[in-house]
Amino acid sequence: MSAPRQATRIPQDADKPRRFVFVLLDQFSLLCFATAIDSLRIANRMAGRPIYSWTTMGEGGDSVDCSAGTTFKLDHDLDDLQRDDTIMVCGGMDVQDATNKKVLGWLRREARKGLVVGGLCTAAYTLAKAGLLDGRRATIHWENQDSFAEEFDEVDLTKSVFVVDGNRLTTAGGTSSIDLMLKLIADDQGEELANAVADQLIYSSIRTDQDTQRLSVPTRIGVRHPKLSQVIQIMESNIEEPISPSLLAKDVGMSTRQLERLFRRYLNRSPKRYYMELRLQKARNLLMQTDMSVINVALACGFASPSHFSKCYRAHYETTPYRERGSHAARLSI
Repeated sequence: MSAPRQATRIPQDADKPRRFVFVLLDQFSLLCFATAIDSLRIANRMAGRPIYSWTTMGEGGDSVDCSAGTTFKLDHDLDDLQRDDTIMVCGGMDVQDATNKKVLGWLRREARKGLVVGGLCTAAYTLAKAGLLDGRRATIHWENQDSFAEEFDEVDLTKSVFVVDGNRLTTAGGTSSIDLMLKLIADDQGEELANAVADQLIYSSIRTDQDTQRLSVPTRIGVRHPKLSQVIQIMESNIEEPISPSLLAKDVGMSTRQLERLFRRYLNRSPKRYYMELRLQKARNLLMQTDMSVINVALACGFASPSHFSKCYRAHYETTPYRERGSHAARLSI
């Protein structure tokens, strides 16, 4: 694994505000955009002068809808930028469909100028599709990690809240935009101002790029049992090649019967059933977010045959993988 590059910026006039260009993709996440832009607004207020400016851009330069259904008027089309601008692409729902040839061509052209380019929420997909994350560390929302890893094996994907790798920035979505902006403000203007911004946001737990985005297993399942958590972590790390309950039990120093009782007591299901649900959840993500064939999705989730996969999928989701993908595509075309 290569070491992360240090954050780089094009030097600019100290009296000139650093400009952020927010590129709003169709169905972008309002939260990731709003928290980023408000962090800059508060930084200006606390500094007592305009140290940051911002504008919005998007394909066509007219308007764009966020995933909450609100329409935003854009300031500009995808215009030429200056070398000291910072691009922040804001993604959200169905980012694959919002990432089209015009957006990709524009990003590649502007990146060649040496600009800092960031991807908020799911927009790491857009950056990766443009080839801007090749050989870089990056992150994306946990729900999109499986499909991202399948499509972009040249990107060093992490589970961090945000990643700064040279002049490439990525966040995991949600409130992680705040953490990234506080990091940039601290780098630009010092920790004191960044902390003042955090106080104004009533943001008491500032996360770094060493923090992971998902809750711990005990918090997620509502159970604080160390061996149960350990087994679930092993399951989550071995979806493509599932491990038998007997080997899982052996790994944590238990008998298979003890493991069965543990799952029944705390999760009201067998280890085999819980493992199957994890695999099917990953399969559903891949069906919705990638163009992988159903056969390849089945193999990626530990199913030896498409027929077995289809049978298990139907029993859990009450539809087949083919119909699931077809209905998802139909919804997107409306």
